[in-house]
Amino acid sequence: MTGPGRKAPAAPPFWRADIHADRRPFLLARGKIMAAWRSWFAAQGFLEAEPGILQVSPGNEAHIAGFATQIDDPDGQSRMLYLHSSPEFALKKLLAAGEERLFAVSKVFRNGERGALHHPEFTMLEWYRARAPYHDLIADCAALAQAAARAARASRLVWRGSECDPFAPPEVLTVAQAFARHAGVDLDATLAAHGEDRKGLAGEARRLGLRVSVDDSWSDLFSKILSAFVEPKLGHGRMCVLDRYPACEATLAQRTGDDPRHAERFELYACGVELANAFGELTDAGEQRRRFEAEMAERHRIYGGAYPLDEDFLAALAHMPPASGIALGVDRLVMLACGATHITQTLWTPVP
Repeated sequence: MTGPGRKAPAAPPFWRADIHADRRPFLLARGKIMAAWRSWFAAQGFLEAEPGILQVSPGNEAHIAGFATQIDDPDGQSRMLYLHSSPEFALKKLLAAGEERLFAVSKVFRNGERGALHHPEFTMLEWYRARAPYHDLIADCAALAQAAARAARASRLVWRGSECDPFAPPEVLTVAQAFARHAGVDLDATLAAHGEDRKGLAGEARRLGLRVSVDDSWSDLFSKILSAFVEPKLGHGRMCVLDRYPACEATLAQRTGDDPRHAERFELYACGVELANAFGELTDAGEQRRRFEAEMAERHRIYGGAYPLDEDFLAALAHMPPASGIALGVDRLVMLACGATHITQTLWTPVP
């Protein structure tokens, strides 16, 4: 029993023989899944890149926290670098250099994240298609989920009593449709080209019984409704693609051509679990800078600090071709394909 001033007992070390024996089937399946994915990408004509982990910026999204480190140069100068939270900046620089189809399996790092589905160090599969519409990535996701299931000898993805058939065509819902269906919220009514209606969305959140703080932004309220009422309902029976995010929730995506309130962004869900995040990539360097600066101002407001902008990335962005890109959580999909109940069961050496 724990109480005030007492810490929960530490989990036994992963290297203990009995713990490793329990985890080993998941780890073996992980290896088979990764081999199947690499074969699929090779057949599709993709090149595997190995992006560096140390970067000028860990990323510039307000709620993603990075790990900082100091690098000492031979000339005696020291500077701050960060462990990347995604290989995105590095891979987009390679697109600017002329690569057309790229994928990477990268260790990535996000501070302050730990739980059944979160870990401070995890593995991300990220891939890009130059000159391809972002909806092409839906078929990629379906193919990779099916390859994972076959490699794990599973007919279903499973998580906490829910099942999902990876061989069934994914359902596609817009964010507005999902909010209307699962929360009874007319989300588009709170969106406008000149800004978001924070008061209107706060009223909807209170109607749903959610706590609304005076400093909650529209984005905060959107996230509260999404996580409490929408995400848990997605991807049951078959996978779900949650498409056309509000533009203010897609820092790195371009706006849709038919409605500037929406962005070319989708997320993939199975069994209520978010698995992947896709963009029709923004290639306007000036607009990207403005968005990053706004995100970092919001981060400073909330957390009291911000991260630098990668000027080299912004310079490369001006030379990047139109492209679509996506990041998929390797450990999560392995979990669902193998029936694991905690992310650390699928990690070879979890962070203590």
